[in-house]
Amino acid sequence: MITSRKISAIDLFCGIGGLSYGLEKVGISVKAGIDIDESCRYTFETNCNTKFINKDIQKIKGSDLDSLYGNENIKILVGCAPCQPFSSYTYKKNKDKDERWQLLYEFARLVKESNPVVVSMENVPTLLNFKEAPVFYDFVDKLKKLGYFVWYDVIYSPDYGIPQKRKRLVLLASKLGEIEILPPTHTPENYLSVKDAIGHLEKINSGESSKKDFIHKASKLSEKNLKRIKQSKPGGSWKKDWDDNLKLACHTSEKGKTYVSVYGRMKWDEPSPTMTTFCTGIGNGRFGHPEQDRAISLREAAILQTFPEDYKFADNIDELKFGKASKHIGNAVPPKLGEIIGKSIINHLKEYNYGEK
Repeated sequence: MITSRKISAIDLFCGIGGLSYGLEKVGISVKAGIDIDESCRYTFETNCNTKFINKDIQKIKGSDLDSLYGNENIKILVGCAPCQPFSSYTYKKNKDKDERWQLLYEFARLVKESNPVVVSMENVPTLLNFKEAPVFYDFVDKLKKLGYFVWYDVIYSPDYGIPQKRKRLVLLASKLGEIEILPPTHTPENYLSVKDAIGHLEKINSGESSKKDFIHKASKLSEKNLKRIKQSKPGGSWKKDWDDNLKLACHTSEKGKTYVSVYGRMKWDEPSPTMTTFCTGIGNGRFGHPEQDRAISLREAAILQTFPEDYKFADNIDELKFGKASKHIGNAVPPKLGEIIGKSIINHLKEYNYGEK
């Protein structure tokens, strides 16, 4: 067993700590999380019990990371660069303007300067498609030139006990030898469903919050949207379920006809759709509760992302910023995926007896 030296990680682009929380849960000590968004500090530090460094990664040096790791630790560097610039739409519109394209290059620079034993990166699968802007492949090539064995693939979250149809690109790289993620822990026969995850929560109405848990709060629906959700069926669509007078003008356009999931309800017996930064609004996807006439609450979104039910997002309801919390939750790495990545790293280090004296 690896007992002589502590496995320590630094989490770049840490957000509210989904990845860090998962790593900590399996025994990897997270020395710090680094993120440019100061609004993530409370949630990260309160739940992950480590320091949050509010700094632009471009202003971080390898020596800064080394001072955080300490001399006796096995160094792991992980991160999930913001995925917005990697969408095909954003690339086409802003490929010459969006400075966030540089973040993976900065990640590679810090790998070179700090020389961690293992590197892990998580992001959107569309990052693999950019032949005309090969930022991901540049990242992989850089790691290989630095002597890393690199593995990457797109994983389907339900395969790992996450009740959400989320697909993510996961990369693992090691100086020791071949490395890869653990094999799936679940099959379609035992995927966790929406009901498994949130079916036990207290019933609330549109615009209400639970008296037991103020994070279990739903956005307020307009009168017309309340009529729409009442006519919506689990797994259905506005095309079939709604009266014509409830349909939006955009639905009549050719493009609008393709967005059949907006204003839709989730199904109890399946994993949820992918949580996004707008996952608590019914007009942004299939984010309606399967039974109750409302969008899913902040707590439900967090649970579907596999955050524990006591994960703190604010001290009290007066300090809760609903839109900001929704964005934080949607942007997060599911903690359960963090656990899987952490276990994969630990098993890899054990395989090579690394860290034993």
